[in-house]
Amino acid sequence: MTESPTLTVTAGGVKRKPSIATAAAAARVVVDMAKTHASVAVAMTIRRIAIDRPERTIGLVPAISAPFAALARDASRVGVVLSAAQLAACERLARELIDRNTKVNLTAITDPAEIATKHFLDSFTAFAVRRWTGREHLVDVGSGAGFPGLALRIAFHASSAALVDSAGKKCRWLEEVAVTLGLDRVTVHNGRAEALGTERAHRGRYDVGTARAVGSLADCIEYLVPLLVVGGDAIVWKGKVDAELPAASRAAAAIGAEVTAIVPTSSIGVGDLLPGRHLVVVKKTRPTPSRFPRTSADIRRRPW
Repeated sequence: MTESPTLTVTAGGVKRKPSIATAAAAARVVVDMAKTHASVAVAMTIRRIAIDRPERTIGLVPAISAPFAALARDASRVGVVLSAAQLAACERLARELIDRNTKVNLTAITDPAEIATKHFLDSFTAFAVRRWTGREHLVDVGSGAGFPGLALRIAFHASSAALVDSAGKKCRWLEEVAVTLGLDRVTVHNGRAEALGTERAHRGRYDVGTARAVGSLADCIEYLVPLLVVGGDAIVWKGKVDAELPAASRAAAAIGAEVTAIVPTSSIGVGDLLPGRHLVVVKKTRPTPSRFPRTSADIRRRPW
């Protein structure tokens, strides 16, 4: 609008100069309004970014509960350094385990603090009894709720884990939770270890074999050693071990291995948290004779 320089109008007793609409003036108004709208739009966008950004940042840093913050400290005693993402995976596994345990009997331990110590930390003690590269092919016999196999797969992110269990329900759980956690290079085998040890796809293929709460030490040696490469290690978790050593030594000698270490948890700095525990390390020294492993019936009929 442009104010008239000559024409005046009296309105309500007051002289006023009327405005005249011109094309140029109208164009300036449109431009000014467009600039105003653009400024408002930019301001609103900046405000939305400022509001949204903290939410995304918080989402990238998961909150870790006290039991799993303690796990990070305790695991460092045995040389395992866990990132925030690895701790979050451990805690997620614990939550999934507690939830599924209401339907399927996977573990007698259901308190988060006890799961952190008696399952995860106990599994991580394997780190202290051999030299790891972090890229091992691991086979875990009697995986059950995923310990130590899944716990070690989380700790060694470049490793692979073959989880073996004879219970179909437990194997389905292991498959589901590995997908939930986004863990690749995890395979689950529903069957018996002595049968797996006769299969070409598994015999002599693994760097490390683990067994926790599976059976006698001698039986664990017969299950694990045929699955290992020469030079590979079997790690067996035990409580008291002295009474089992004679039979274990006979089994190791016959199957192509030797017991190289018996490591109490007290010697690796976690005896206060895991009292009375031992890890037995058995190294495969030569190829296993073809007659081993025996069938489960033969193992029962002729124990070591």
